[in-house]
This record gives sequence, structure tokens and C-alpha cells, in this order.
Amino acid sequence: MKKIAVLGSTGSIGKNTLRVASHLKEEIQVTVLAAHSNIDLLELQAQEYHPQLIAVYDEAKAKILQKRIPAIPVVSGIEGLKLAASCPDVNFVVSAISGMIGLIPTLAAIEAGKGIGLANKEALVAGGHLVMDLAKKHRVPIIPIDSEHSAIFQCLQGESKKSLRRIILTASGGPFRTFSREQLQKITIQQALKHPTWAMGPKVTIDSSTLMNKGLEVIEAYWLFGVSVDQISVLVHPQSIIHSMVEFVDSSIIAQLGEPSMILPIQYALTYPDRLPGLLPSFDFIKNNRLEFFEPDLKAFRCLHLAFDAIKVGGTMPCFMNAANEVLVDHFLNNRLEWTEIASHLEKLMQHYQPQQIHSLEDILEADSQARKRAKTVHSSPLAKVHV
Repeated sequence: MKKIAVLGSTGSIGKNTLRVASHLKEEIQVTVLAAHSNIDLLELQAQEYHPQLIAVYDEAKAKILQKRIPAIPVVSGIEGLKLAASCPDVNFVVSAISGMIGLIPTLAAIEAGKGIGLANKEALVAGGHLVMDLAKKHRVPIIPIDSEHSAIFQCLQGESKKSLRRIILTASGGPFRTFSREQLQKITIQQALKHPTWAMGPKVTIDSSTLMNKGLEVIEAYWLFGVSVDQISVLVHPQSIIHSMVEFVDSSIIAQLGEPSMILPIQYALTYPDRLPGLLPSFDFIKNNRLEFFEPDLKAFRCLHLAFDAIKVGGTMPCFMNAANEVLVDHFLNNRLEWTEIASHLEKLMQHYQPQQIHSLEDILEADSQARKRAKTVHSSPLAKVHV
């Protein structure tokens, strides 16, 4: 039986992971739960799954939860998350805590020899070098949970890396795929939060609208699959049925497709290398009889181009870009920036940043901190007025 820790159990990935665990209760045991601060939902999850340990990042909320469920130990802070990730009775960790705080327990889980189901983008975007080197050192498998990377992972099973020509990441294109330049100048928060395919949190939804989310996935793919940047391409596919593809040197292409749902990649990560009966119905080809593909507009959606630039520069640049973007998205959501200014200000910030080589976790945390400090000074104003 696989005994799992779900880091980020109250988020979308975490809740779906628990749904899969309930479906596969003869195969999966939920041993540890961890979340940022949603203790009301954590309490309900604890009552249903009876974990042996719970971690809450917010220390004040952890104390409240401990009083509600005295029979289960509740730990807190970043040390609590590390304890949850390295629990001796756990053999697989689902890393789904969003943000930089998710990187540290992921590293702790790898050092403890746990298998990783990775859904935390920052772990690879900011710390890909550290994560992959540490995983190799400890011989820890990292199974991607993002639908695009899971698709690529599945397509590459049994294939030689030498036969790979390129990875093709598919993107829905977001809600503004067909907008004119004039329309892009007038985007509202409400429009940006209406994704045509996926139901996600506000930050990820805005990233999808700017195509930054796809840019982050490019960086993840670079680290996960050990390919050059030139071997990664992005194709807009509005139907989100083909989750990604790989092309081989003989020009054969293998694609992984299915309904747009996170249930399948989560279950595949939990049961790999096996496949077990799932929750989703059989795919309906008649209903899904139209598949379209378009080149992404890198001028209108500059964030995707900036992500390619960041991984080409290397070092701490992807980390800096990721953190700065997070602050700029927050500015937009709080009416301090226009939608188009997310990319324009991000480009300016990156141009004025001198990346460093990554030797330790401290290098990553320093780059993240610098990016946030610089991006917080940005306001809706001509690009020349950005404080860098």
C-alpha cells in the first residue's frame, strides 16, 4: 500500500488527490495532511482520513486546530511542513503547496528518500537545479502532476531520450487568445479571472491569461526531462484535449489526450508505474471531434517569451522572474496595474537584474526576496518610471 503525505490538501490539487485516494482506498492510505491556513477544511479532512500527522504553516491557526482535534498531532511553520514531508511512515509525497514555501518541504521529502508527485511549480522554476540534483543523489523518482508534464512523462515511457526531437506543450490560449491589441489594453480583472477551460485560483488564472503559466511550464519541462530549451515548443490548443505531445527523430508524434481534468494525472502519479480503473468516463471522440492548433502570439503575450529568456539566461533569473511576476499579478488583482503592464514591467525588472549562479537554497531565497522588493515598488505608470 502506498502511504501518502498531501502537502496542500485544501487546494484544488490536494482535494482532487484525496478524491482519488478515496477511490483507490485499497491501494492508497492518507497518512499526513498539510496546508497553509484553511483549518476548517483541514478539520473535515482529518475526520474523514484520520491522518497520523497534520501540518499547518500558519502557527496561530495550527494552535486552534490542535485544540479542535487533540488526538492528532498538529505541527506548524516551515519546520512543520518539513516534518510532514519527511514523516517516516510516508513513502510518497504529493507536493501541491503553492508558492516558494512549497520548495523547502519538497527538498526535505527528497532528502528523506520519498517519491515525489510534483504539482508545485516553484520547486522547479526557482530551484530546478537543486531539486533535480538532489533527486538524482537520493535516487528519488519525481512524477509530474501538472497535466502537461504528466502527458509528456506518459508519452516518453519506454522511449530512449536519444530518439526525442522535441517536446510540444499545449496551451488553451486563455480567455484573450482572439483579442485585438486594442482589446488587450482594456482587460478587466473580472475578464481575466474567467478561464475558458480550467477552474483555478486567482493567481494561476491570471498567469494563464498572460501565458506566463505556460512559460513556467516550459522551465519545468527543461528540468524534468533534461532537454535543451530549443527542444521545447508551445502550441495553442483551445480545446485542451491533447495535454501535450512528443515528437521523435523519425517524425513520429505521440500525444496524450483526454477530458480536461486533473483526476487522471493525479491518479497516474499515485499508481505509477501501474494503471488502475479511474473515476473518469471513457473519452467521447464524437463529442470532441474538433481539435485546433495555433502559434502563440509572443508579442501580445510577452510573458511566454520572457520565460524562454529566463531559462536561457539561467542561474537565479527564473526564480527572480517567477517572484516578480507573482507580485505584479497581485498588483493587477488589486487595481494597481493594467493587465498589459504585468509583462512590460516584468521585462524591465528582468533587464535590470544581474542573475547569480545557484549553489544553495539561500541563493534562491535571496533572488526571490530581491524580486519581491523591486516589484513592490512598481505602480501603474510609464515603464521608464519603474523603480529598479
